[in-house]
Amino acid sequence: MFFDIGPLELITLVIMAIVIFGPDKLPKLIQDATGFIRKVRAFADSAKADIRSELGPEFKDFEFEDLNPKTFVRKNLMGGEDDPLGLKDLREGLDLKSVLDDKPASTVATSKTAAAAGGINMLKTADAGPPLGAGERPPYDLDAT
Repeated sequence: MFFDIGPLELITLVIMAIVIFGPDKLPKLIQDATGFIRKVRAFADSAKADIRSELGPEFKDFEFEDLNPKTFVRKNLMGGEDDPLGLKDLREGLDLKSVLDDKPASTVATSKTAAAAGGINMLKTADAGPPLGAGERPPYDLDAT
């Protein structure tokens, strides 16, 4: 929340607070604000504890951060730190540097990748015919686009 405020803006806010509230009321105002923030945090922590106690023992490892959609998908669909779908092997099998350098990618697939794909080697390229000559344009298929 306060990470996008620069040092000059922060100094400006402090000077404005001193001018508006005065140097004698400002410490009391800061104490009241920090007390309010502590009360809100205590209320939120007690609400979380009440929810955890009401959910029962089957949700003892429940974390509210898991309700974030990215965390939820990573934990429940992707298996957390495990890789049940074999996506890590596919990611390692792709050679992005060769794609960016316009070099042909490696067509060798690991046995785990082939097993994850149901025994089909997904990185194998189709037979495209003879290689193109220097300056020759590849064929264009209107139906494929």
